[in-house]
Amino acid sequence: MSIPIVSITVPVYNSESSLKELYTRIDIALKDISFEIVFVDDGSKDSSWKVIEEIKKDNPGRITAIKLSRNFGQHNALLCAFNYCKGNLIITMDDDLQHPPEEIPKLLSRFNETNADVVYGIYETKHHGVVRNAGSLFIKITSKHAAKTIGAGSSFRLIKKEIITKIKENHQQAFLFIDEIMQWYTSNVVTVNTLHDPRKHGKSNYSFLKLVNLYFDILINYTAVPLKLMTYSGLLFSFITFCIGVRFIFRKLAYNVPLGYTSTIVSILFTASIILLCLGIIGQYIYKLYQFQHQKPPFSIQKII
Repeated sequence: MSIPIVSITVPVYNSESSLKELYTRIDIALKDISFEIVFVDDGSKDSSWKVIEEIKKDNPGRITAIKLSRNFGQHNALLCAFNYCKGNLIITMDDDLQHPPEEIPKLLSRFNETNADVVYGIYETKHHGVVRNAGSLFIKITSKHAAKTIGAGSSFRLIKKEIITKIKENHQQAFLFIDEIMQWYTSNVVTVNTLHDPRKHGKSNYSFLKLVNLYFDILINYTAVPLKLMTYSGLLFSFITFCIGVRFIFRKLAYNVPLGYTSTIVSILFTASIILLCLGIIGQYIYKLYQFQHQKPPFSIQKII
């Protein structure tokens, strides 16, 4: 088999009902293009792996199937897939058919126009739930200002092999966020409008709590915003506390007014809460450093076919 022009990576989690249709539609959409598909079963609890094995059996030269030992998360599964891509261009897409395979030519056409390092498929209308849409929007807006990204993106993207190579060589930590990492290496990023279909089967695996955890992981791992907030808030509250202290001292000296039990307790509790918050933030950074030093792998492969 010749080296494919396009490698399509699909992290799979509990999507047994959509995988065969996904492959069939990709095959039709890219009938005139040499391509391969890398499926990564990210610890599915349904029969997704069995379905992937059936697709592989029918298309042995076009499919690479990887089964991870447990659920590591979408971005870690993508990193695993990147290690087995042979194409010059890599396309990432979800397993739930909300990224229509028929939209892949739009990514390729936009790449041919711009020769960009990354092409994002941006949805004019998103068919996620309210919580998922709000969480995604919040992450994009804060990433734009905190990490200086373009503030737009999706999991439907085309990436040049050169960028993928840099990611594979330099990023093997336990937590990854592909979009942040890519924009460390390139600013040549463009977008193209694509469709986003309603989900056909099941429901999204991103609950509200998972979105919150993802956001804080991104914030701690890829920005210094919490530390900056600690510094600025520390200066601000120090100034406020100093002013309050001067006021109490003046009242004591000028009017012999007792300081009072309530004001003392409130000041102590307020100061203690700020200290505990700052210690918690520092603890998160220390924990992430420990994880990095411990060299926990981003994924563990159980089987490859």
